[in-house]
Amino acid sequence: MTQDLALLGVPGSPYTRKMLALLRYRRIPHRMVWGTHFDPLVGYPPPKVKLLPTFYFPSEEGLEAAVDSTPIIGRLETEYPDRSVIPDDPLLGFLNLLIEDFADEWLTKAMFHYRWHYAEDAAHAAPLLMFGQNPQLSNAKAQQMADAFAQRQISRLHVVGSSDLTAPVIESSFQRLVGIMDRIIERHGFVLGSRPAAADFAIYGQLTQLGVIDPTPARLLERRSPRLRAWLDRVEDLSGHTDAPWLSHSAITAHVGELLGEIGQVYAPFLIANAQAAVRGQPTFETTLDGQRWQQAVFPYQVKCLEILRQERLALAPDVRQALDGVLEGTGCEQLFAQA
Repeated sequence: MTQDLALLGVPGSPYTRKMLALLRYRRIPHRMVWGTHFDPLVGYPPPKVKLLPTFYFPSEEGLEAAVDSTPIIGRLETEYPDRSVIPDDPLLGFLNLLIEDFADEWLTKAMFHYRWHYAEDAAHAAPLLMFGQNPQLSNAKAQQMADAFAQRQISRLHVVGSSDLTAPVIESSFQRLVGIMDRIIERHGFVLGSRPAAADFAIYGQLTQLGVIDPTPARLLERRSPRLRAWLDRVEDLSGHTDAPWLSHSAITAHVGELLGEIGQVYAPFLIANAQAAVRGQPTFETTLDGQRWQQAVFPYQVKCLEILRQERLALAPDVRQALDGVLEGTGCEQLFAQA
């Protein structure tokens, strides 16, 4: 390749932070372009969907724009094989996909909720996000933009499922995750062993906001797990981390069983209820998560997430699928595949 790949993003984007840390760990040459699609990018093609981060891959025709972090990670694995973040063991590889999906699609609900549900957090985050896009804004202009952006995000809380009704579910899940990650890090350092997987970077990306930027969850995380707070600073740049082994099959349940249980308790039933409502053509749905009522608008992208998980499980060799089903049994995650 004649030039490095580039990515466009902002510090307040958990997915930008996820992918930037992943690139650093994998030692992939890259250029970080701080900004958004609101500003014209000279020489960069527009993506089909304007999401952050947007990656620009060098090609014979010039730069190719791509979004959606999970397929981008897969592409990077093909084009840059060293220091992989996807286990070559198919059982661990599937668990990595499941945990990454949980972080990207469920933990982000906590990120959005804490940032915009509480007035203190919204007032704190909005100006930071504006200056993260352009640090040369005047104070008056930044505040004007921050106020408008905050109002828009607060009005969209219902889209991700954040409301007074669902707040106890979201916050209880986040608080449990802090404890779960504290114990995972103490045992092996990372979710699937002594080296980081894509799932680690997905969790890290959301926690760069929840555990660092937004006051309410950051106070909670630091109080309950100084270990996890310190881990966030380390994962920011793991370029010097020495490759280490993945988790052995015999250690899976003891190490990640608790995390799989959290996924099965909240995310799995959410995915199923969301997909069922989409099939029925409903604009909203109501279900029970963690023993409490949950109500939100149907989220089409997360229907696709469930479909991918089911397809990937079916693509496993029969013996691997049987081993996976044994690992998932009793966690609640098995309900994802009851009809697959």
